[in-house]
Amino acid sequence: MTLDELDYYEVLGVEPDAANTEIEAAFQVRRSDPALLEGADFEYFCHAYEVLSDPARRKLYDALLAEVREPVAVEVQVSHEALPLVDEPQLVYLLAQLQPPDAGKRQVLPLNLCLVIDRSTSMRGDRLQRVKEALRLLLSELSSGDMLSVVTFSDRAEIVHSTGPVEDHGRSLDWIDGIEASGATELYHGLASGVRQLRKVPLNDYNSQLILLTDGRTYGDAADCLKLAEEASSSGITMHAFGIGSDWDEDFLDVLVSQSGGLVEYIDTPQKLVSALRQRLQQLGQTYARQVFLAANWPRGVEFFDGFRLIPYAQPLRAADGQIILGDIEGGMPLSFVLALLINPQPIATRIRIPLQFSAELPGKGVQSFAAQVQLTLAAAPPEVRPSADIIRAARLLTLYRLHERAWQEAESGRIDQAAQRMQRLSTRLLEAGEPHLAYEADLEARRLLQTGSLSAAGRKSLRYGTRALTRKAIQLEWDG
Repeated sequence: MTLDELDYYEVLGVEPDAANTEIEAAFQVRRSDPALLEGADFEYFCHAYEVLSDPARRKLYDALLAEVREPVAVEVQVSHEALPLVDEPQLVYLLAQLQPPDAGKRQVLPLNLCLVIDRSTSMRGDRLQRVKEALRLLLSELSSGDMLSVVTFSDRAEIVHSTGPVEDHGRSLDWIDGIEASGATELYHGLASGVRQLRKVPLNDYNSQLILLTDGRTYGDAADCLKLAEEASSSGITMHAFGIGSDWDEDFLDVLVSQSGGLVEYIDTPQKLVSALRQRLQQLGQTYARQVFLAANWPRGVEFFDGFRLIPYAQPLRAADGQIILGDIEGGMPLSFVLALLINPQPIATRIRIPLQFSAELPGKGVQSFAAQVQLTLAAAPPEVRPSADIIRAARLLTLYRLHERAWQEAESGRIDQAAQRMQRLSTRLLEAGEPHLAYEADLEARRLLQTGSLSAAGRKSLRYGTRALTRKAIQLEWDG
């Protein structure tokens, strides 16, 4: 180890923002430690003190440290580092974790939040009442430096509260009580008004988030909505969607939020809306990095097959324009995801280096890059190594999700018996995973398929978002046996 490789603050046991008196005190306390009096450790310790106790040298050191330190730590596990030479493609799983720095070293931006609320006729009653409760909660959860705007829509959009500081919204709650349900669902008007509200402040100075709450399907404007979402994402706006009940189009909302790596949340009963929105806000308030991308520049012989984000929330990964959209690093947690890569047959023994090149927008620092690399070896007789428990769990999660999606595709194409059999397998796997409620749902849908030839809208959503929600639990608990 060289002096240049040391973090002098860690050597002295102080934080990077420590005052000179703290540095001096740390030096005096530890200088007589017997563990430091022998060998190179004591030399490192004294050198660290000499640098940090001199204001000019410390300023130069801080600048150099900022240049060499990665803004995000990357840890990667691979299912198989050595593969046999075979005449067919082989699947390799990469499990990656992007870890933000310690809490004391993070900088977060204030929120610039817009709620876009469906107030069509179908929202009348308990659904709209729960939305109003959530709005009142929102005002108490956000920080004083945050900006808030609220847009409602049916067949037209209405700006219920224009972009402004949270405390301005809380002075009177009459605007919440005045929201009434009427009209049909035309989503584009609401989204466009919401994006315009977010753009009223400098986007680089805020963590700009749009949350859509809807219970229905939009008609005739889906393409416009998707184009708007893409444009909003390119300017730093992330979209999320809360689908209430079972009548909304989950395929459309998944694509809508995937443009920016956002979340779709299934709210099967209105009573769950308040707690779900509260959790979402808490995570957004701790966003460390925004718009994280992985460059999809795979070497020859390697193809992207599938991907799934695991933490902070579950969502299939989408590849577009030569990059994979990973979303934000939020909630004070790492961003964890799994990739399934196809390794095509190779004629001779070889090594394949797979670069993982990331970019992300960090508060006050703009777009930053960081990287990692995975190396695979293809040989005639490679040693057999069992994948780690983490990799096995991640692969099983992907299998659960694929079972459901394939069953749905088979049902839509008229292959009812195949779909029912696949749904029964999903039920068994979910029961083995300790999820009796989801297992019951899958079994119910399998029987429904055989009886009616179709799956229910509620069952479709329950299983799609239920299997996604397993990800965080499965990463933390060893249910792989």
